[in-house]
Amino acid sequence: MLHRLRFIPGRLLQSIPVALGVTLIVFFMAHLLPGNAAVALLGQRATPDSVAALSAQMGLDKPLLQQYLIFLGQLLLGNLGESLTYQSPVAGLVLQAIPVTLSLLLFALILALAISIPLAALAAFRPGGARDLGVRGFTLLGQGMPQFWLGIMLILLLAVTLRAFPVGGYGASITDHIYYLFLPSLTLGITMCPTIIRSLRSSMINVLESEYIGTAKSKGAYGARLFRGHVIRNAAIPTVSVVGVNLGFLVGGSLVIERVFALPGLGSLMINSIFTRDFPVIQGVTLFVALFVVVVGILTDIVYTLLDPRVDLSGAQQP
Repeated sequence: MLHRLRFIPGRLLQSIPVALGVTLIVFFMAHLLPGNAAVALLGQRATPDSVAALSAQMGLDKPLLQQYLIFLGQLLLGNLGESLTYQSPVAGLVLQAIPVTLSLLLFALILALAISIPLAALAAFRPGGARDLGVRGFTLLGQGMPQFWLGIMLILLLAVTLRAFPVGGYGASITDHIYYLFLPSLTLGITMCPTIIRSLRSSMINVLESEYIGTAKSKGAYGARLFRGHVIRNAAIPTVSVVGVNLGFLVGGSLVIERVFALPGLGSLMINSIFTRDFPVIQGVTLFVALFVVVVGILTDIVYTLLDPRVDLSGAQQP
């Protein structure tokens, strides 16, 4: 089994040029934002002389290429620079916000799977029936709802009207974190469900029509036993890739949802930094998101390889 995971070092090496390309794009895209960080920091006190002095102090008066080389050199040393707004190391700000965002994404994935697996099973066991049509209608409805709109609707219904959940915030204890993260996680989870349901439904239908399912039924496997032992594992194999890809896209959605629910994660940090033209923080958050997508891709390959013995990404010949 372990020899089939020998592709991991190669994937890590392939991610190095990707990371360098990301640093280049992130740096220059951040500097294409309209406005000046020095003006944003000084506000009404900004004068041409004070803006020039602050720009020189922050190194913003240097050519962009020189600024990029300085940024890249600091990055190789593990230094993401210092925030222009918070006057503290960017690495500390990012590390402080990462647990919130990762908790949100993990909770959203758990809720998405908890909703998607039963609905996909209901649809797949009787294709074309009333339950199948209802599930497919739910996927169409869910795919058409913008994340921020769905979040606001859930706030109005479950937080404002029913008072079952808080409007926003993160809480202090682990129990509070789970309680406060439920609504934003549910928002992200619902928007992720349509893709997972469609993939699982299609895979389950193919599995249920296969010969080995008929053999399992002839041996007395029905209902939950048949589903757990034969259907779900084989149907989940193609869905793993779908989940991995969408989890990467889900990071972008989490940035907006964190703002809607006032969560102190990477999303709020990013949006506040954009408003204040805090280039080092923008770069630090974007680099982490890019790194997260690369790691999710590698983990997806690992899970896919472990689930399907026919797949061998290491390049070794199968006996």
